[in-house]
Amino acid sequence: MKIFKSILFLLLSITLIYSCSESYDILPSEQPILITANNTTSLIDNSVILKATQQGEDVTAQTSFYINDELIEGNTYTSSIPGEYIAKAEYDNFFSEALIITYHDGSEVNFKKRVLIEDYTGTWCGYCTRVAHAIEEVFSNTDNAVAVAIHRDSSNPNSGTYDPFNYDASELENTLDAAGYPKGFLNRKTLWISPEPENVNQVLNLSQGENPKLGLAIDNEISNGNISIDVRVKKAKNFNQLKLVVYVLENGLIYPQKNYTNYYGAVNPVPDFEHNHVLRETLTSLMGDLIPEAEFENDVYTKSYSISVPANVENAEELEFVAFVIDEDGNAINVRKADKNTTQDFEQI
Repeated sequence: MKIFKSILFLLLSITLIYSCSESYDILPSEQPILITANNTTSLIDNSVILKATQQGEDVTAQTSFYINDELIEGNTYTSSIPGEYIAKAEYDNFFSEALIITYHDGSEVNFKKRVLIEDYTGTWCGYCTRVAHAIEEVFSNTDNAVAVAIHRDSSNPNSGTYDPFNYDASELENTLDAAGYPKGFLNRKTLWISPEPENVNQVLNLSQGENPKLGLAIDNEISNGNISIDVRVKKAKNFNQLKLVVYVLENGLIYPQKNYTNYYGAVNPVPDFEHNHVLRETLTSLMGDLIPEAEFENDVYTKSYSISVPANVENAEELEFVAFVIDEDGNAINVRKADKNTTQDFEQI
């Protein structure tokens, strides 16, 4: 009997030891392999970069990657053919679950088109009311125009060209082939033909036609004297050397405006002229900040800004924001305006 109990105890001990070993002796390779990509939706001819991790550890360098069950070289894949592609990762003879990558050609994606008006003006400029009136005419005919009033010239109250809203845009202005004031430019580099009120159709025509393959959305919040802005750019085709420009504008600024025209009652000066869309701050370079191609995620680039309300702003309740993207030749592809404390979606049509 004692011998039987000893044998039974020995068998139980062996079973217990074996069970513990079976429960805890797990090889690293038996842990799940996770595959991710920098983009899961991408335009054709763009590269998708794959990554593999095991329990949070990056094992990409030791991993084999497959697209539609075919081994690829390295961890970067590019396709010129639209469709769905199945990506998998193999590490230490174990496979990840499938990751679906979608390539598209952008043919079905278009965005609402808007025209940008940059009005170079001054409170001292008697003929600048001509462009201001023309902009009002544009707005009465379309919602697809965005205006920016870039006030020039001198900040010296004793000069004959004093403007309290002066903004130093000389870097930009020097690139334009037009001297003197007033002057309006459309989509950054196209001169608005003078007299502007008689050429409103030039602006309206640029707001119509083929819809662009690039759109913008602006989210912003003003709180406790601070401004937070997220600008998103979405593309439906590949572009070269895109640049982003972001403006902070102010409306409702009251200041006398010289007037040598018959507009605004032919009064000179117009004593309580309301200046709107006045450029107060540029969050990027005036010439635009380069958008890195690698920073598009699922065809969307996002740039965030956080600033204090500019010191030259008279009333933060009257702020608005404008963002636009220019191409490699400096022309605006598309533009978007946002009122304060708003959230926007892309306007795909």
